[in-house]
Amino acid sequence: MAWFPTDADCLDYLEWLRWPDGFVCPRCGHEVGWRLADGRFGCAGCGQRSSVTAGTIFDRTRTPLTVWFTACWLFATQKDGVSALSLQRALEISSYQTAWAMLHRLRSVLIRPGRERLRGRVEVDETFIGGEEPGLRGGRQRGKKSLVGVAVEVREPKGFGRCRMAILPDASVASLHRFVAANVEPGTTVVTDGWPGYSGIDELGYRRDRRSQRAARLRGDDPFALLPGVHRVASLAKRWLLGTHQGSVDDAHLPSYLDEFVFRFNRRTSRSRGLVFHRVLELAVAHEPVRYRELILNPEPKKKPPAGRPGWGHPPSLERPPANRPWRAA
Repeated sequence: MAWFPTDADCLDYLEWLRWPDGFVCPRCGHEVGWRLADGRFGCAGCGQRSSVTAGTIFDRTRTPLTVWFTACWLFATQKDGVSALSLQRALEISSYQTAWAMLHRLRSVLIRPGRERLRGRVEVDETFIGGEEPGLRGGRQRGKKSLVGVAVEVREPKGFGRCRMAILPDASVASLHRFVAANVEPGTTVVTDGWPGYSGIDELGYRRDRRSQRAARLRGDDPFALLPGVHRVASLAKRWLLGTHQGSVDDAHLPSYLDEFVFRFNRRTSRSRGLVFHRVLELAVAHEPVRYRELILNPEPKKKPPAGRPGWGHPPSLERPPANRPWRAA
């Protein structure tokens, strides 16, 4: 609140993040331009007029940037995240859909393209997340909940590193091999159970450490202790969904919530919440626009708000007295 008291400060911070070395035309990449009277930039190469927020998740937003920055701060600094209802109450936003869409837009930017894959010693397994369906029993039956692949780095002598989670269409060889190849670096030791779906990953350049749960039961050991990393991560994810979001997560939006959990888990040891906030905004200005119709399952024609309804519309700005913009001074 001390750094970003006005919308102008927020806009300058986004400009500093997007063009740290000066203006670069989004269309032609030309590095020479000038600032126009309306705050936009004109390119000296192609003549294109562009704003700081154009082409980002803030593109065409009617929500003040001070509200956006406060939402980003709550999203990044809260240990367990923030729900749409809590955000609506904290910022006094009249529309729940506005708060919900803001959080989903932030979740959509958390996966950095070309991110490094897991390496070292990695445990891989699957779990089911979601509600129960009557008449379906068994571990890997299709149609029961959502099948989620989990991979987590195991450190020596103890502890866990980064994790990855993704929705799987099924537990077949093709799906599991695709998940491992997308999230684990070749040459890594992959620790799995005895499920046949992992057969053949040696041919993909991985060293498989196969641990049989059936053999563990015969020895009298706890079969869940064979893969402690993935079981702990899966348990934390389920507890987080039930706690922060009260388990009210639609299957179609579950990948976005899993991306948020992975983002938080991989930064759980960060000592500076401000750097996490900085990282979220850095990813936001580098991401293409996300429209509301792309977020909802069944888009309907846009309705006009009734005239004269009190409290209806977009949240008011949270502007305060101007600051000295310390990021520029640094």
